[in-house]
Amino acid sequence: MKNTFGQSVSVTLFGESHGPEIGAVLDGLAPGIPVDEDFIRHQLTLRRPVGAISTPRAEADEFRIVSGVFEGKTTGTPLCILIPNTNTHSKDYPRGMLRPGHADFTAECKYHGFQDFRGGGHFSGRLTAALVAAGAIAISSLRRGGILIGTHISALAGIPDRAFGDLEADLEQLNDQIFPVLDENAALRMQERIRAAAREGDSVGGILETAVTGLPAGIGEPWFDTVESLLAHALFGIPAVKGVEFGEGFGFAAMTGSRANDGLFVRDGKIAMRTNHNGGINGGITNGMPLLFRCAVKPTPSISKEQESVDPATMQSRTLSAQGRHDPAIVHRARVVVDSVTALVLCDLMALRYGTDFPDVE
Repeated sequence: MKNTFGQSVSVTLFGESHGPEIGAVLDGLAPGIPVDEDFIRHQLTLRRPVGAISTPRAEADEFRIVSGVFEGKTTGTPLCILIPNTNTHSKDYPRGMLRPGHADFTAECKYHGFQDFRGGGHFSGRLTAALVAAGAIAISSLRRGGILIGTHISALAGIPDRAFGDLEADLEQLNDQIFPVLDENAALRMQERIRAAAREGDSVGGILETAVTGLPAGIGEPWFDTVESLLAHALFGIPAVKGVEFGEGFGFAAMTGSRANDGLFVRDGKIAMRTNHNGGINGGITNGMPLLFRCAVKPTPSISKEQESVDPATMQSRTLSAQGRHDPAIVHRARVVVDSVTALVLCDLMALRYGTDFPDVE
């Protein structure tokens, strides 16, 4: 039952949605990395619910770092972050309710009824708070090395946002937004569509587009530890992510090779590329161009509309509508989770390439 990702820098995730605490352990970090607790709080704020477009469940996320940090810097030993659950309504989750679209049935198959089913238990998106807290440390570390990560909602319920323009300026802008889009009119339309879905007892999904700048060429391995495979491995661990594509992704199927290839030229004494259809990766290894990928986020499965299900105790069909407090969309809250997971993967890749002291500590 493995809940750890990473080789050189690893993260272990633990806890349940309605348990006393959730948390994460970061292992393999270099000693001397500054840990900014205010920045961790800021990142957790970006994941927190926002009014009518999110769940009414509001958690303070008053985290505690209980090991691995001394006098504001990492010690090089395992860093453990704990976040209490203080606003749970466990009565909304009676045993035996198999909710369509959730992991209730598959968890029953794997854990034989011993799992904590309340609010999704260990499968709940609540655990992404721990990923965001751990990811904040990884993001800070990468920024010190000149690597920036930013994600925006490229589409929600079929409503598109504009494409990335000036990448670095866009990334800085997105990093402080609760609803991360590049076009204000698109943002208003998206938020109204979420509110409409909530009024109908339904939910909507969307697509998140991520860019990473400042990555050097030469990161990653061919075949099984490619940048794409490691990122996809971790990104698919985020609840509701059901698709990941890099560069043009599935768009390559409609392109010719002459258009799909990124031409090379010399700029300021260095090799560069005219285009970036491949999203900054060739042969599984970074090529120095911005890393670009997209994640498809499915609609929140908890909806108040009646749906088909089965009572496993009686093996009889039944209908149900979800009880409890749920999001009509989680795309906007997932943005910072994608950033955090991306940072954790890139820290691992950078450490594998340059050693765990990247970037140079103070």
